[in-house]
Amino acid sequence: MFARSIIRIPTTLSRGFATHTGPNSSLPAVLHLKTGQSFHGRSFGAPRSIFGETVFSTSITSYTESMTDPSYRGQILVFTTPLIGNYGVPYNKTLINSQDVGVVLESEGVQCSAIVVADVAEKFSHHSAVESLASWCRRSNVPAITGVDTRAITRLLRDQGTTLGRLAVGADVSAPPPAAEQFWNPAAENLVDQVSTKVPYQLNPTGDTKIAVLDFGAKANILRSLVRRNAAVTVLPWNYDFNSIRHQFDGLFLTNGPGDPLHCMEAALKLRTTLQEWNKPVFGICMGHQIIGIAAGMEAYRMRFGNRGHNQPVLALASSGSINAGRVYVTSQNHQYALRLSDPFPEGWEPFFINCNDSSVEGIKSTTESGKRVWGVQFHPESAGGPLDTIEMFTDFVDECRAHKLVTGQAKPVENLMHAPRFTVEPALVAATA
Repeated sequence: MFARSIIRIPTTLSRGFATHTGPNSSLPAVLHLKTGQSFHGRSFGAPRSIFGETVFSTSITSYTESMTDPSYRGQILVFTTPLIGNYGVPYNKTLINSQDVGVVLESEGVQCSAIVVADVAEKFSHHSAVESLASWCRRSNVPAITGVDTRAITRLLRDQGTTLGRLAVGADVSAPPPAAEQFWNPAAENLVDQVSTKVPYQLNPTGDTKIAVLDFGAKANILRSLVRRNAAVTVLPWNYDFNSIRHQFDGLFLTNGPGDPLHCMEAALKLRTTLQEWNKPVFGICMGHQIIGIAAGMEAYRMRFGNRGHNQPVLALASSGSINAGRVYVTSQNHQYALRLSDPFPEGWEPFFINCNDSSVEGIKSTTESGKRVWGVQFHPESAGGPLDTIEMFTDFVDECRAHKLVTGQAKPVENLMHAPRFTVEPALVAATA
């Protein structure tokens, strides 16, 4: 028989593989739903109470990207994954150049109103992490609750639909649940106006193709995906009069954003003029897709559940660029509103994608006979996080802008509309790179 030996590692040579998050708050917390249910736990975020729209996400990873996604504005975000926070939070600053747009995550700070998790990690480990999820929430003044049954919450939301809620923390826990009329509905407000840039700014100005971006609450990876394809990107407020400067650009992009698209009718009416008079490529994602649909004469409606997660299958009904008709693509999504499927479609338009789960419209495109080059998709090709099945749609769009420019001629120089970039960079980062 072989002798069994035990090798002991001296304690002086051992090291920890994870960083402890530090003491979490012992404050009690409770999530009240407008439908009457309450879930008690403990707080690990900011010690304040807040109202919001309670939604859930089935994404397994990328909680930092979800929390910084402007489309979650005004929402209490429930994560269905049991353990959240195990890889901490990265430093959210980077350079602004032909590869990056100033932030690592999807915006400069947390966008959701609060988060709900079953079990917050007491230790975190990742090479880029600089703080814990709990520390980030407290520093961002975002309340958070752990120790609740997120499976039960998810089943309730799955059965009854998205529900208004209140996260009460500390002394507010002992107060009775709010009356029905006291719950705040973020959908009643123009959330796009809260998250959109207030002034134009430019990214990668030396790019070879000039693309204007209407910002309805843009995720940073949308801008990153454009500049990495060597586009010179000019980001405009959501209600900017693009028609007055459209001669300066080779294409128009409409981003994602939070809330009800009917609050953005001003943008839809301006876009209708653009689509009627302008023949250059146009691409819209999420809210941008809905705005294109409204401009084309379609109806937007509020879904009972919405789609939020990284595993939504969509079926391509038409071929275009890298997209092949008949193929199912797995996509990342975050939306409560959609375009209503109509028969017939408005003249000059056709369905592009349909959701394999609920048969909702996931994409529209202009027909070949229309002579236009316009696409809209409800999902997020740029992911962040999620699958990259459709990431090449950005390449398709930028290449189409280049091809159109070769036929029609170079766009005029972009006038001095720009202010400082929205995402600021610390001088130390610039010095380090130099």
